[in-house]
Amino acid sequence: MHSALSHLRVLDLSRILAGPWCTQNLADLGADVIKVERPGCGDDTRHWGPPWLPHRNGERPDSLYYASTNRNKRSIAIDISRAAGQRLVRELAAGCDVLIENYKVGDLARYGLAYADLRAVNPRLIYCSITGYGQSGPYAHKPGYDFVFQGLGGLMSVTGESDQLPGGGPQKVGVAVADMVTGLYADIAILAALQARERSGVGQYIDLALLDCTVALGGHHANAYLHTGKPASRHGNAHPNMVPYQVFASSDGHIVVAAGNDGQWRRFCRAIERPELAEHPRYASASLRIVNRAELVPQLEQALLSRSSADWLRRLEDAAIPCGPINDYQQVFADPQVRHRGMHARIEQPDATACATVASPLRLCATPPRYRRPPPRLGQHTDEILGELLRKTPEEIAQLRADAAIG
Repeated sequence: MHSALSHLRVLDLSRILAGPWCTQNLADLGADVIKVERPGCGDDTRHWGPPWLPHRNGERPDSLYYASTNRNKRSIAIDISRAAGQRLVRELAAGCDVLIENYKVGDLARYGLAYADLRAVNPRLIYCSITGYGQSGPYAHKPGYDFVFQGLGGLMSVTGESDQLPGGGPQKVGVAVADMVTGLYADIAILAALQARERSGVGQYIDLALLDCTVALGGHHANAYLHTGKPASRHGNAHPNMVPYQVFASSDGHIVVAAGNDGQWRRFCRAIERPELAEHPRYASASLRIVNRAELVPQLEQALLSRSSADWLRRLEDAAIPCGPINDYQQVFADPQVRHRGMHARIEQPDATACATVASPLRLCATPPRYRRPPPRLGQHTDEILGELLRKTPEEIAQLRADAAIG
């Protein structure tokens, strides 16, 4: 069975997270992703440990951070600061459908590897650049990481407890969400450009910025500001437009309750044995509950302290109220629904061991994601790629290595 993208070859000059997250998704769907890395050190995240992947053949281990975004790829070690290395990248790009990179603005142009350079050798190439601020504008030259964009792009202004409460103040999201959403937007843009190429016969340039993607992630908060001129504030674990829709303490822990409409509200009140609240004139509708949140929520909090989390979850589920526990990742991967959905996958390795990985959430009935390769060692496929794709002889490869063009 062919995979959905098995007809595509991707040249991946990205590192850290946004670019590798994008290309791992393409690789899961069958694309041949060639990860170009600097000899000797490779992707920065290889060294972001502990925790580490198990040692392989006595080599220096790679971090599990690196492993989380680089399965199903082949690694080639090329020094693009050398003319011979630049020639190799141009030769590889000539036979690829997509190139993705996240160098600083203008860096690859210094090496003759900008879009204009590579379009000349492959007019069908789709060239995707990921930077912090985009290719133009007053900030285009600045460096930046995910954390910076969570702050600058507004996300931290709506994440964290309300300022007037203990522990109040801005918080970043617990995962690098600006990087990850940019990687997903890159996937969408690349697939759209591939579809456009089917009609036009030519590739195009894609300019993606972490700042742009983080602003877009603001969703209804950002859109509400554009209409009202009033920025949203932080509500901690509560929802600004629905009550009750938040974390509640139980007698032995915490649960999430998400009553999203008036019918669920009435059933919730019966389940917590406070039926009189359901029809109270100050709480009967969603808008009234928002306006009178400050007096309503303490009553709900007091009621939910009377029983354990497990007891409340049973009662609320019986009443068809959306609810759930707050799991750590040990609990996540023990959850029967997560197990049923197969979110813990294993990639078999040549030495008969297996590499654990978080499965792709994509569910395609005919061409599902497949886990063909564990995260590659630095330069693991250098000779294979040069021989297979560029028809380099062993003698030519040896000379490139002697010239320090490859690792």
